[in-house]
Amino acid sequence: MARLEVPVQLRWSDMDAYGHVNNVEMLRLLEEARIEAFWSHPVGADGTRPDGAWPTAVLDASPGSGLATLVARQEIEYVRPLAYRRAPVVVEMWIGHLGGASLDVCYEVLDAPAAADTTAPYARAVTTLVLVDVGTGAPQRIAAEQRAAWEAFVEEPVRLRRRR
Repeated sequence: MARLEVPVQLRWSDMDAYGHVNNVEMLRLLEEARIEAFWSHPVGADGTRPDGAWPTAVLDASPGSGLATLVARQEIEYVRPLAYRRAPVVVEMWIGHLGGASLDVCYEVLDAPAAADTTAPYARAVTTLVLVDVGTGAPQRIAAEQRAAWEAFVEEPVRLRRRR
């Protein structure tokens, strides 16, 4: 079971009138973690990736790239309020499904291990991303390099509560 643990810094403006991170801003935290973990970092002159680049960061999202990642679906479950603090939260991520042209990115928003007062997450979520050819607008199959980088992070999808 391999998961990515991406630290994300909160912003003062993330808070709402109730003193906790706003529901929309929680989705932004997930986006920040997803971009950090999946978008490629500039390659150095010697052809190597910079220190700290995630092994899963294989999507070219630079201007002029022929590939886009579109959010097809998002679902989030808020478990407990997240109050503003200076220490980053950790967004734990894994892939719940790796399809032909799409993937489900699963998340849990947690305290950093040193600050953890409970094991309960602040939120659980899943985002379905579709890889799309920018020129045609058609779905683009996941390339062998991308699939190889992501397969180690595939596990059971996040379990969200359902209304009955």
